[in-house]
Amino acid sequence: MNSKQNQIEAFKRLLDIMDDLREKCPWDKKQTMQTLRHLTIEETYELGDAILDNDLNEVKNELGDLLLHIVFYAKIGSETNDFDMADVCNDICEKLIHRHPHIYSDVVVKDEEEVKQNWEKLKLKEGKKSVLEGVPKSLPALVKASRIQDKVKGVGFDWEEPHQVWDKVKEELQELQDEVLAGNQDKMESEFGDVLFSMINYARFLNINPEDALERTNKKFIKRFQYLESKADQLGKPLMDMTLAEMDVFWNEAKKL
Repeated sequence: MNSKQNQIEAFKRLLDIMDDLREKCPWDKKQTMQTLRHLTIEETYELGDAILDNDLNEVKNELGDLLLHIVFYAKIGSETNDFDMADVCNDICEKLIHRHPHIYSDVVVKDEEEVKQNWEKLKLKEGKKSVLEGVPKSLPALVKASRIQDKVKGVGFDWEEPHQVWDKVKEELQELQDEVLAGNQDKMESEFGDVLFSMINYARFLNINPEDALERTNKKFIKRFQYLESKADQLGKPLMDMTLAEMDVFWNEAKKL
């Protein structure tokens, strides 16, 4: 591993390259925070994929891409004299120090949960009117539900036991089924959302990340379906011409791989 000095020099090298690109590259010169935004989101998802695949070399590469974006935003901010990379670093340092009084002050905590509760209390003292202000509006709904539940848990609004949450899941499933039988489309959608929200809550009590769990299932389905496609191709028979029973044979084979 590189020494801290080598890491500092490497970061300075990136800052210098960013200066060059912003001055000399036609594409980099044209970029704004708005044009970079969707690219940053894409890079974040690519990092997430690499983490799920446990591909550490790709994690390193994607971290570099994401770091480039952070440096890019800071460079743009410096051009308007609003902030620069030092401001970004110093602000996060001050925030971390302030929100970790059990490290940088004399506050005593007994466990991780108390750390999280103190974190949310400190954020409210900093001027936030709601613990939910820190949940980005543009988050995908599944991730947003997880963050909402984490946030309210930090101030003590939570179930006490996993079985209580499972009972809530069953209650919501029954309410969904009632609306399905009644044929009320709008209420079906509402109750379906309640089922998902309660399942995400239950996942939290089981220490399961619902986003990771669903993505694992997505990957599993893709792998099995592509096996089915390859078998159909070997037979020279399009999937649409196969019966469900024929497809099920290959699907069951794929499940054993």
